[in-house]
Amino acid sequence: MYSIIKRLSDFFSSAIATLILSPLLIPILIGLKLTGEGYIFYKQKRIGLKNTYFNILKFATMLKDSPNIGTGSITLRDDPRITPMGGFLRKTKINELPQIFNVLKGEMSVVGPRPLVDRTFNAYPKSVQEVVYNSKPGITGIGSIVFRDEEKEISDSNLPPHEHYAKYIAPYKGALEIWYQKNKSFYTDFMLIFLTAWVILFPESQLTYKVFPDLPVREKISAQTV
Repeated sequence: MYSIIKRLSDFFSSAIATLILSPLLIPILIGLKLTGEGYIFYKQKRIGLKNTYFNILKFATMLKDSPNIGTGSITLRDDPRITPMGGFLRKTKINELPQIFNVLKGEMSVVGPRPLVDRTFNAYPKSVQEVVYNSKPGITGIGSIVFRDEEKEISDSNLPPHEHYAKYIAPYKGALEIWYQKNKSFYTDFMLIFLTAWVILFPESQLTYKVFPDLPVREKISAQTV
């Protein structure tokens, strides 16, 4: 029953969001066309429900050949591959808005585990890989909220980006997504949507841990890595 109602909720909320956000989307389309490399949307193969692939849709915020340049699938703070308009879109999370079309198609949900590319997915322990996508991936979720400034953490580390991700981010992000699988409910989803907006307005807030006091505890990162 939860999955049926959630799908209906996803469909209607994304359809309404498309209509409401149209006045915002149109200026962004024009701005992207006139800046950077002139392309608007970015498609990428991601892992979705039951570990099957789909193409995620985002506003283009980086150079077209970014996956083959620099740090590849990991983006750093002030990454030189980010286009002039892309920095603003990424900071405000507006670049994620086209994923409402993925939600309309039934490939994604509003709330769920973030869909990853193969390399970052493979950084998860096998136990996480086997269950994390028992739910549809989401535009937002507990992993997205807790790691809202993942780019800064990786940029501040003395380790190579993919090594830091695999050693310090993937294990905890995986634990968070397993927590979601065990605690998913309409209440959890509603609060995660609220917290997504909250942390955009108040990036340093720790309200997430107060709303969900049973979240897994993260091990402290060694001082040598930052």
